[in-house]
Amino acid sequence: MSLLVVGTVALDSVKTPFGEARDVLGGSATYFATAASYFTRVRLVAVVGRDFPEEHLRFLQSKEIDLAGLQTLDGETFRWRGEYGFQLNEARTLETRLNVLERFRPVLPPSHRASEMVFLGNIDPVLQQEVLGQIEKPRLVACDTMNFWIDGKRDELKRTLKRVDIVIINDGEARELAGEANLVRAARAILSGGPKTLIIKRGEYGVLMFSEKTVFAAPAYPLEAVFDPTGAGDSFAGGFMGYLTQSGDLSEAGIRRAVIFGSVMASFNVESFSLDRLRGLTRPEIDDRYREFARLTFFQNPKEL
Repeated sequence: MSLLVVGTVALDSVKTPFGEARDVLGGSATYFATAASYFTRVRLVAVVGRDFPEEHLRFLQSKEIDLAGLQTLDGETFRWRGEYGFQLNEARTLETRLNVLERFRPVLPPSHRASEMVFLGNIDPVLQQEVLGQIEKPRLVACDTMNFWIDGKRDELKRTLKRVDIVIINDGEARELAGEANLVRAARAILSGGPKTLIIKRGEYGVLMFSEKTVFAAPAYPLEAVFDPTGAGDSFAGGFMGYLTQSGDLSEAGIRRAVIFGSVMASFNVESFSLDRLRGLTRPEIDDRYREFARLTFFQNPKEL
């Protein structure tokens, strides 16, 4: 199956208690596509400016990411600058420069319109709907969003949610979107708006997945060193969607396995700045950590199976 992602490609400057990186490769679509590329071929739709470094294009191409939908406009690439404290759960945004992102209108190449698996990154929900209007017959559509769109374009966001199968957001976004402090009640409210599955990212506390009749919980992988959580949620989504595309298994069990693969990719991502850890990752490393996740969460006596 084919996997399409629409989102942002950016240049980030990040400071954490463990170091600092300036003007490094970032953006939701970049993290997603890189993580997903270990499972399947990815079609990336985004926009960059004329200043976007050629070395970053070469890196994305080296992962066999299809860049036919990457627009280059006159002006500067989207830039974000943020800082993390020792908690590392949430960044403090110091500066956001939208630059060419302000003029971004996603136009899918003809080859992309037959994509079976679609992920809508946390861009304007109006643009998310424009993308869906260009897709022919997707098998599965998932999306992300953020507080900015929940606050400023709630009605448009609700229209998007009616057209997607899976929503992947963090716990704060889930509470704000539903107007509920309790995550279980928040999940029920969000699912009543159209999606079949809700996945709530909880950082170091793991992931919760809700469907109409089931709840699934997965822990975060315990790490000794976390350097930069930027892009962890997007890497999770990339691993999740990449595995689903590779396997083609959209059953409850298949989606649960995808959650673990998403958690695996997020755990690798935070081990270094930008995409440095994901650059040289190997599939055997991914599969080994997946098995470690299985051992971490297994609690039944084999004799009881």
